[in-house]
Amino acid sequence: MHAMINYPHIASMVFNTPLYATPTLVQAVRSVLEPRLLGRTSDMPQSLGMDSGSGEDREMQRLQVSGRIAVIPVHGVLVARRGHINAACEELLSYERLRSQITAALKHEMVEEIVLDFHTGGGHAMGCKELADFIRASTTIKPITALVNFAAYSAGYYLAASCSRIVASPTAGVGSIGVIIETYEVSRWEEEIGIKYNTYFRGDHKNNGSPHEPITDQAVQEINQMLDGAYSEFTESVASFRGLDLSAVVDTQARLFRPQEALSAKLIDEIAPAQDAIDTIAQRYTSNTGTTPRNNRSIRAQARALNTSCQL
Repeated sequence: MHAMINYPHIASMVFNTPLYATPTLVQAVRSVLEPRLLGRTSDMPQSLGMDSGSGEDREMQRLQVSGRIAVIPVHGVLVARRGHINAACEELLSYERLRSQITAALKHEMVEEIVLDFHTGGGHAMGCKELADFIRASTTIKPITALVNFAAYSAGYYLAASCSRIVASPTAGVGSIGVIIETYEVSRWEEEIGIKYNTYFRGDHKNNGSPHEPITDQAVQEINQMLDGAYSEFTESVASFRGLDLSAVVDTQARLFRPQEALSAKLIDEIAPAQDAIDTIAQRYTSNTGTTPRNNRSIRAQARALNTSCQL
């Protein structure tokens, strides 16, 4: 049982919380956590800790700029706050860090356009809308292209939809515009091995979703309310970002779309291999390589003002 109580923080990132993630991603992460939660294995992730980034200045130094384009990877599981797990499931990328990287690119004098390079099955609902709204506001300062190379599902698509435009590679996938919550229960296993948890609490909803007892009707009702709220936020935001009717977004029913289907449904703007898309963007700025970047003082001021307003 020692292993089980070492994982409450990790488990809270996956269970009993709304996820903009594909079921495949949820299952993959669960397959790593489940043996540990049940105390069946002692092997640990090789690393579990805080992101080593230390703010905007460091992100500016790390920013990869080529041909007046900053390419920012959006890979792995998307989470609300800084942190990573490696060698156990997948890299984790925080909305917090992505925001810092985008802010650095907005202020960078040599950057004319930002490209977000997506390969993700999604992640946390918490924090996703805030970043998506920040990206959409940032497009008024510099163009931000979403390059789906090769997956932008769920939270990934939420962020991609907020960009100025979406380009998908020919074998890419987008969509999964939905929300999922998974609970876990170990009460019968605890009974089999002779463990009994006694929980004392105040507040009728305090113990909702406890893994140590069967889920209650009250907990199910609360979960459904969380799902409804997160789903409305997601679908309404995508409809607004993409200029679609809300009914059209809801009618996708969280399907996964191949590029041609996504283009027909207006979920993307173009199909092109990743390198071709990057080359096309770069060509727009080659004629300006010997000149001073456009109105950089104004851009830096707008970026600072936007960053401040979004933190209020």
